Amino acid sequence: MKILIAADMEGITGVVHWNHVDSGHSEYERYRRLMTADVNAAVQGAFEAGADEVLVTDGHDNDRNILIEDLDPRAHLHSGYPSPLSFVEGIQNGVDGVLLVGYHSRTGAFASTLDHTWSGVVANLALNGESIGEIGLNAALCGHFEIPVLMISGEQSACGEAVALLGNLETAAVKKATSRFAAELLPPLQTGGMICEAAANGVLRLRQGTAVKSWKVATPVKISVEFFKSEMAMQAAILPGAERSGNEVSYLAADMLEAFRAFLVMTGMAGQEM
Repeated sequence: MKILIAADMEGITGVVHWNHVDSGHSEYERYRRLMTADVNAAVQGAFEAGADEVLVTDGHDNDRNILIEDLDPRAHLHSGYPSPLSFVEGIQNGVDGVLLVGYHSRTGAFASTLDHTWSGVVANLALNGESIGEIGLNAALCGHFEIPVLMISGEQSACGEAVALLGNLETAAVKKATSRFAAELLPPLQTGGMICEAAANGVLRLRQGTAVKSWKVATPVKISVEFFKSEMAMQAAILPGAERSGNEVSYLAADMLEAFRAFLVMTGMAGQEM
């Protein structure tokens, strides 16, 4: 059994501010160690529950955050940007289940630390009219390959967002957000055990046939991106086949993989300076 751990950073133990996840800030080195520790806890849980192989994909910012020298030696690491499937790079090569570690809620979520969707250009993201964030986008991409998301760790709003969208998957709420830049934190010695247990339970449920099913988005897939600024929407709408209405740009894709690729192109174009 092969498990993919898709790791982000904003939902990692202790993180409450952009300085913690910014590679140009002095606090970053401290928090990338905490990120590596959270990932190691998930690796431990996956192997305890019977995984034969674990691949970790680093998905935050430039995707070069996890410390390979401190990573559990039983795991392999996918690092570096860009990669074809971003956060869940590796699912196309055959895995049995996905664990989400260090996740945050979508833009505008209530009581959510560092809530956002993807980058500084996206105000809202929807698939077939349903608003989602990075959790939903990655889960839908996994669903395209018929791979279930088994577990999530992050602040309580992210865990709740995942359960509401995907069903009763395993969760590890490592902090309780009180605002965008504040949270009631749990120490690493406690969160490590929580993440390990949730990961183990998720993998065990997969083996037993009781895990949540993969999230399949109906096809064709209409992906709609609302941008913060009109010039961003203008640039995103350059994509052939895209349709623009105000700050929202939509694209009708044959399937979720095509929709994701269109999303990458639109956000990439929107992020270009004019």
